[in-house]
Formats: sequence, C-alpha cells, structure tokens
Amino acid sequence: MAKNKFLRTAALAGAGLLSLAGQAQNSGQHPFQGVIGRTLAESKEWWPEPVKAPAGAPNVVWILLDDVGFGASSSFGGVIRTPILDSLANQGLRYTNFHTTAICAPTRAALLTGRNSASVHVSGFSHTILSAGFPGWDGRVPAEDGTVAEILRENGYNTFAVGKYGVTPDEDATDAGPFDRWPTGKGFDHFFGFLGSQTDQYVPDLVEDQAHVKPDGRHLSEQITDKAISYIDRQKKAAPNKPFFLYYAPGATHAPHQVSKEWSDLYKGKFDKGWDVFREEVFARQKKQGIIPAGAILPERNPDIKEWNKLPADERKLYARFMEVYAGYLTYTDNQISRVVNHLKQINQLDNTLIFVLIGDNGASKEGTLNGDIDRPIFGTKATEQENINYNLSKIGEIGTPTSVEGNYPLGWAQAANTPFKFWKQDANSEGGTRNPLIVFYPKGIKEKGGIRNQYSHVIDILPTTLELTGIKAPEQIKGIKQDTIQGISLAYSINDAKAATHHTTQYYYIFGARSIYRDGWKAELAYPNSFITGNAQSSAPFDENAWELYNLNEDFTERIDLAGKYPEKLTELKALFEEQAKEHHLYPYITWDDVFKGRIHQGKIHRTIEEGLKDATKSGNKK
Repeated sequence: MAKNKFLRTAALAGAGLLSLAGQAQNSGQHPFQGVIGRTLAESKEWWPEPVKAPAGAPNVVWILLDDVGFGASSSFGGVIRTPILDSLANQGLRYTNFHTTAICAPTRAALLTGRNSASVHVSGFSHTILSAGFPGWDGRVPAEDGTVAEILRENGYNTFAVGKYGVTPDEDATDAGPFDRWPTGKGFDHFFGFLGSQTDQYVPDLVEDQAHVKPDGRHLSEQITDKAISYIDRQKKAAPNKPFFLYYAPGATHAPHQVSKEWSDLYKGKFDKGWDVFREEVFARQKKQGIIPAGAILPERNPDIKEWNKLPADERKLYARFMEVYAGYLTYTDNQISRVVNHLKQINQLDNTLIFVLIGDNGASKEGTLNGDIDRPIFGTKATEQENINYNLSKIGEIGTPTSVEGNYPLGWAQAANTPFKFWKQDANSEGGTRNPLIVFYPKGIKEKGGIRNQYSHVIDILPTTLELTGIKAPEQIKGIKQDTIQGISLAYSINDAKAATHHTTQYYYIFGARSIYRDGWKAELAYPNSFITGNAQSSAPFDENAWELYNLNEDFTERIDLAGKYPEKLTELKALFEEQAKEHHLYPYITWDDVFKGRIHQGKIHRTIEEGLKDATKSGNKK
C-alpha cells in the first residue's frame, strides 16, 4: 500500500519537482522535508534526526514500595532498618507531607500518568470484580492520558519496568492480549514482573514483556533486581550516553510477607514489647528527626485494637513473630534496592541519576485482620477470633516461609507501622491511609543534603517534577493522539527552597466510599465502615453520609480534634468542594465496598463471587 501511494504521488509530480513538506515519515511523526522527483537525480533524500534527550538529561529511577506505612522505615523515624533508603535521604531530601490515594491501583495509575486516578478511569481497580462500566471506574487508562514511560521514550529515553504493574485489565492479562494496556503497550521497552495486585513471592504469576514465563524459584525481589540491572547494562553498552527510565516496583511489603529466616531472624525479640511501645518509640524518634512537628500528639490506639500488655502470652508471641517477618521483609527489600543503587555507582551513573522513592503506595495494610494471616484467603474464611488465633499458633513456624501464601501481620501492627497517624490502607479519609514518605535524590540538583520538605504534595506531582528536572515538556500529542492536561504540580520549586509556599493546595481522595477533601491545611473527611477486612465492631457501624469530620492539619498534625461542630461553614464549604472535584474528575457515581460485595456492578458480565473474582488480583504462578 505504501509503495502504491508513493507511485501515485510520483506520477502526479510528473517531470517537475515535488516537495512533500506535509507528508509524514517515521510513523506520522515527522513531515518529509526532502524533495521527490520523477527520477533519483531529480530528488533529494531526507532523514529525520534521531530523537535525543535534552543535553545532560539524567537517568530517572522511580522506586515504589507497597503497603509499608509512614512510620516503618528508619528513614522516617521507624525502627526497621533501611540503610540504603537512609543513605538516599541523607544525600537528598525527605518530603513529609506527600500523599497517595490510599490503595494500590489508583495510586499507580495516578503516578504513571500525572493525573488523578478517576480522571484516568482507575477510581477502583483494573480487576473485573473491582471495576465498573463508567468513565471513572472501568480500569482502562486511556491513550490520551499518556504515561511517564511514553513521554520519556518519545524524548530519547529507554524505559524499563520491573515488579508490580497493577493496572492491566484482567480480561487482557493473558498471553493472547490485547497488549495495549500491558506495560509494553504503555511506553515501556521492557517489563519483568506481575500484572496483578498480589502474587506469591516464590511462585509469582510472572510476565516478561508480552508473555508469561516460568519463575526460577528465587524470591521475586531478587529476580526483578537482576533483571533491572541487566536492562541498564545492555542499554549502556549499546548507547552509553542515552539516559534510561527505570520503574522499580517490588511486591514488598504487600502480602504475602515472605522472606528467608536470614532476614526475619535479624529482628528476633525486637518486637516483644508490642505495638503500643512501638508507636511511642517511633513517635519520639520522628520528633527527634524533625519528621513531625514538636507539638504533635500521638492519637489513642484505634478502636478494637487491644492493649498489648493485656494480651495472653501466646498471642504476644504469635503477633511478635508476624512483625519480625514483616521487618525482615522490609530490610531485605532495602537490600535489593541497594543492589541497583550500588550498581549505578559502580558504572559511574549514580551522580547523573534522579531517584524518587515512594515508601508505600498507601498506608500499612489492614488486610491481615485482627489476628494476622498465614495461608488462608482474607475473604470467605468463617472462623471465630479464637479459632483464628489457634490456627495461626499451630503454624507459627510457617510465618514468612514459602507456604505462607497469604502472610500478613495483624491490625495492631498496621497502626504501629502508620505511626503517628490513625487508621490504615483503604481509608481515603485518613492520613494513615494516604500519607506516605517520599525521598528525592538528585546529586546534580539538590544543594541541601539531608533536608526536610513539608510542602503538601500528591502522587500526581511526581511526573511533572520529573519532566521539569529532565528538561522535557509535557507533549500535546503522543503517537498522534491529543493528550489531556497533566493535573499534578511539579515539586521542583521546593527542592532548593525549604520555605517555599505550597503550590498544590487542593486534593480530593475517594476509595470505595471513604473520602476526604484537602484545601490549604483544612481537611474534611468521611469514613466508610467496612468489617469484611478487619472484623472489628467499630467497622461494622452503619454508614452515615452526614458523619463528616473536619480537621485543621496546620494545627492538628495527627487528626485528633474534630472541628465539624465548631466550624460548620468551613465544613459545608469543603463538602461542596468535594462534589465539584468529583464531577470534574469523573468520580461519579460513588461506588462503595457494599456495592462491590453485594454484586451491584458488572451486572452485564458473568457474575462471580468476590472470592472468585479476587483470584485474578492475587494469583500466583501455579494458579493459572
């Protein structure tokens, strides 16, 4: 067809000379600028210049951890050792007022596109059971919302992703495709990892590029790290001066918590004092490090979390072991990150690399229930609390091992890991669900090493920050498709000005009923109780759409004092703002956990139970 088109054009030109300035070459991206005549002698060749990144543009590495919690890592006051993250933070900047969406898929969609999750169709998930047939909810990121990988690749970067992806529709996640919503269809030259939300770390549902592959039996974090290093080395050998973008997103520390005893035994006995003492110690460390204000007050223990010292001895032993494994898992993950960072240093690339570390895509997980989990699905297990405790005690030696295929710590440790905040993952109303640590490392661009930044920011801000620091403009089109406006606000203004006023002043949050709206330090929030995860009585309370709370975060860092009764006009103003944001970003209709569990969405599809549907989100490599 292309040849016939060329001949027809040549015929129209006749013996004269024809300039085809309007005809595209190279997939329609570059108008032809040569001359086409009837003969070669009458013609002039033209080749477009290869696309190159801006001179001196850095390599870019995004590191996204999973379900960690604000107060877990030593980098932000925690007692769990993360030496390489500490090093990056001490040579870079700690952002203490950074936020995610409160759950994994919306955070990842927002991060990759620089746009709010509902705006890119991922208010929920890309999993069939957790998506719905509406523009904000279908889980299919549109082509007009290009990813960071698409933008950087069009501007002279190689692009690699390893680990958890999480925004490929279940219906597309087979070797038959279609592949346009796989990572390689969204701008990544190579991908190695898993497409779902959770997988067995020793028998992962593993994908390389556009096909499922057999895992080799090693821990997934080790495999993805090897692959990331190999991608970098191959690229630097072929094109030493070409920058790369690496999206490094391990499954850690999402369930299942699986790690060798070499790592978990590092923490033997370290948590015997329990979650109450843990919170107090971490809170004090955070104040000492300047992570939280000196006047902040630690909130009371969450409802239905039992006082540690009143637990029976066997429960304390059980729960401490869960936390030892989790801590070892986080330190092991830090060690794998160090392999990437140290390799960049060895090949003389680290000084020219911009690194963002998001320590969690939401708050610490509440999916371990009140008593922890080892190998039973969190949905559909009908047992009393004492039966769960007895079952876990009978398998205490399996916690963290390859047989711990659902391994997750109990709820008390989730609040502890979220110190100094209340509540946890999924709670879009709470800072405990939405606030995560952020580290920015950029030797060429950061003057104050080890500085702390308190400007309010959100996950959608990472992409525009990356573009500004690499000298790349947001494109009007990608592959001929007009692009939507990027909604995030670059953080570059704050990098060398600790006192700069916040640029990101308004942000909505919504996860399956839980919601909040932030503006200029004020925050209105509405919880959505759900007991299917926690099993606690507080979460079983009926939903009350009028039970909004109001907080002044400028004065009340940890959301302790509800001001809804004192300032009803401010609450009314913020509630109206939330509705405006919901309309603007296609969040309507409000879909809740009740809608999911009562089968009110996907009415036109083959109906499956929540237990069956979630197998697509959490499958391992031996459950295809």
